[in-house]
Amino acid sequence: MMHARNVTGQAARGAAIAAALLSALPIGVQAQALRGRLDSRPAPQAQPAAPAQATPAAPRPMSESVAAVVNDEIISTYDLAQRMRLLIATSGVQPTQETLPQFQREALISLVDERIQFQELRRVEREQKFSIVATDEEVTEELAAMAQQNNMRPEAFLNQLRAQGINPDTLRQQVRAQMSWERWIRGRYGSRLRVGGDQVDATLARLQAASSRPQYQVSEVLIDAARVGGMEAATQGAAQLISQMQQGAPFPSVARQFSAAPTAAAGGDAGWISEGEMPPEVDAALAQMRPGQLSAPIPVRDGVYIIYLRDKRSGGGASLVNLKQAAVAIPQGASAADVEAARAKLESVRSSTQQGCQDLESAAGKVQGVVAGDLGEAEIDDLAPEFRAAAQSLEIGQLSAPIRTGVGLHVLAVCGKRAAGAAQLDRAAIENRLIGQQLNMVARRYMRDLRNSATIETRG
Repeated sequence: MMHARNVTGQAARGAAIAAALLSALPIGVQAQALRGRLDSRPAPQAQPAAPAQATPAAPRPMSESVAAVVNDEIISTYDLAQRMRLLIATSGVQPTQETLPQFQREALISLVDERIQFQELRRVEREQKFSIVATDEEVTEELAAMAQQNNMRPEAFLNQLRAQGINPDTLRQQVRAQMSWERWIRGRYGSRLRVGGDQVDATLARLQAASSRPQYQVSEVLIDAARVGGMEAATQGAAQLISQMQQGAPFPSVARQFSAAPTAAAGGDAGWISEGEMPPEVDAALAQMRPGQLSAPIPVRDGVYIIYLRDKRSGGGASLVNLKQAAVAIPQGASAADVEAARAKLESVRSSTQQGCQDLESAAGKVQGVVAGDLGEAEIDDLAPEFRAAAQSLEIGQLSAPIRTGVGLHVLAVCGKRAAGAAQLDRAAIENRLIGQQLNMVARRYMRDLRNSATIETRG
């Protein structure tokens, strides 16, 4: 049972935090995507509140008090203000009087979750006598990687945080929590999760069946209703984020900081999807959207989606084939004896090829005058007539009989076939994706149970 209550009499603290943030973060501050490369699309230029200084002002001093208590562990108003600054710097959402309450809510939820996670990790470490929490050295390495992704040296990266009034320890704590929790979830559940061959087969069959239907290249943000306090709060939060993205906040930065979907770390990039891969409510919205359009909030069973439709393509009956060939060059007027000699060479290659595409080139290299190579992928209907019939009739891995063209004799090997628009995923990629989805679901349930059993007091 969750023991959470709001302690009254502290309402002024939220206003104090907001005032401190607004005084130190002018409305025109540009977002920095610290968890990935800096987004190339700039945020809209806003009118500066005051002439820029060489070094932004430090945060306005304020008395530190209690913002929340999580199982007797305190989150201070300083912690909360710092996390809000970090969210503002990394999300691209402009700080205004209207958006600050959302930042404060998201920052507090994140801090509460991290306290719960660290408490759980320490309990496990005590019981099982091994280390889980990321060390200072590991966190430093991760920050150096972030700096490198932003084409910066680590010290310059941290100085940029300081210039925006953010103590680097705030980012270090967030990174430590993310690294440690992911390590624990993968260590505890990763080896237990199993994806059967039938699940992979079913996914492959679904992708193949979906190839004839429209496909969508999307980015997503999922606001987890259980995490933010219910569907109403999730819907309101989604609407505010949409408004900010319409004003220029980069979608990838918003997704990294606010999304509960597995794609958050990739900036919300879900790639190409077909009908049936997303909740029905999302499918219905996508069918009405145009490329470049941002959706309205889309309520689903456990939260609210924001979808950005990057591109759309029609399914169809076109078939793509991936080919290799072994060939002997023969001019069109060559003698019958020359043609037969070439045919004999190619038959020799065919008979010595045991694995189709995999060893065609090596087999051809052993026969003088035979050249082999990869023809790449093409639509069957676009192939030369001499090749088209073979490509249609052969199964993957099979080789054709020698085919005469105006330039020579050719043996074709079919290395792959797919419907136009169908995802090119091998079994290993599909299995990894299914395991990732299961891990995300397990982690969300785990956190829900920990929150429900925690005693959380918010004061503000």
